[in-house]
Amino acid sequence: MHAQNRRFAIALLVASTFFMENLDATVIATSLPAMARDFGSAPAHLSVGVSAYLVALTVFIPISGWAADRFGARRIFSTAIIVFTLASLLCAASQSVASFTAARILQGIGGAMMVPVGRLVVMRETPKEGVVRAIAILTWPALVAPILGPPLGGWISTHWSWRWIFVLNLPLGAAALAAALALIQNGPAQRQRFDIVGFVLSGSGFGLFMGGIEAVSRTDVSRALSLGVLISGVALLALAMAWLRRATHPLFGLEPLSINTFRVTAIGGSLFRTAIGTAPFLLPLMFQLGFGYSAVRAGMLLLWLFAGNLAMKPWTTRIMNYFGFRNVLIGNGLLVAAGFAACALLSAGTSQWLIGGLLFFTGLTRSMQFTALNTIGFADIPQPKMRDATTLFSVLQQMNAGMGIAIGALALSIAEQWRGTVVGHALAGDFGLAFWMIAGLALLAVADSLLLPADAGHQVLAARTVGPASRRTSR
Repeated sequence: MHAQNRRFAIALLVASTFFMENLDATVIATSLPAMARDFGSAPAHLSVGVSAYLVALTVFIPISGWAADRFGARRIFSTAIIVFTLASLLCAASQSVASFTAARILQGIGGAMMVPVGRLVVMRETPKEGVVRAIAILTWPALVAPILGPPLGGWISTHWSWRWIFVLNLPLGAAALAAALALIQNGPAQRQRFDIVGFVLSGSGFGLFMGGIEAVSRTDVSRALSLGVLISGVALLALAMAWLRRATHPLFGLEPLSINTFRVTAIGGSLFRTAIGTAPFLLPLMFQLGFGYSAVRAGMLLLWLFAGNLAMKPWTTRIMNYFGFRNVLIGNGLLVAAGFAACALLSAGTSQWLIGGLLFFTGLTRSMQFTALNTIGFADIPQPKMRDATTLFSVLQQMNAGMGIAIGALALSIAEQWRGTVVGHALAGDFGLAFWMIAGLALLAVADSLLLPADAGHQVLAARTVGPASRRTSR
């Protein structure tokens, strides 16, 4: 197989496994009532299965880079697919909340290896001039899965059984494993000592931080307990950073954070991804609780957001090549914030076509911003630091996904208290105020991009560009 075609096939393979991992994080949300009936439990108790999966992902991602170098990327990636697929079978066969939660933890561990190791394989295989195309392929799962997950889970639970959500992973996993064995090369193993202290500090810190963020957004957890967990997580993460900076063989290095372009995707990008992550949570609730729409009607409206994501894909590379990263991140970032502000102005009487058009527009802008941030993050990373960069990026991306739902719930709770609404009975005005808060968060994310130089990341942009970006870099 030609080298370029092989790199393209690997990128598609990794994107497919990303899609499986992202989909399984959201697909069971609408299936919890059906699962609760089978388990003889309350639906609220099933939320532990969602949380356990996300926490396992976040805790075990930091060891993925070390494992890939120690045992070979092909071996770890293939093993991760096997673990994820077998865990899916155990999820489908679960007969209780406890067994389901244990299976979800195992599934999260498999996903934690698939995501960063897969990205590492792609970035090591891809020359600088191919980074834009590769990242465009890897970005779509994070955009599509959160939108398709809830309605797909609801449909499968209604017409088949919730167990089929996990059974369908079996043929997908088998196909992915066969492709991984055929396409990915193992590479030489590096005998580096495992950083136990770094793993314990970072894993515990990430786990407590994620748990604290979720607890703060819930009304059934005391504020003292939730803040205590959150503060403990932050403290452990601070200790982890101090350790990783001075360790001789750290679990992963922090040097990529000193690179300007990576810092933007780490700091401003985290704010943006968190803001975007609130949409799949707030929009369906606003349509159903605030506007009185049916679940089917709300789900159909969200398809406009999905359509916008897909429609932008053929244009992202051209737009980045023409305008350059800095202009795109600032200009499109402002459009993202404007889209959230426009959502705050919606009401039950707003035309369905207008709502659909707005969601299509926000889908376009968020797809553009995701791709630009993900691409510039790796533009200046040297190959020896690619492992650390992909590990850090994967951890941040996973944390942002979990934070998106928690921050959306927190913003809605603050809005309810501010407007005097009974907690848990949000009105349309509460959602409007929550979206104003999210618009402010998205606007804050743009500030980081203002510090970028005009030609930031220009080496991964196509030399054939004729727009503002090429005029700057040609000087």
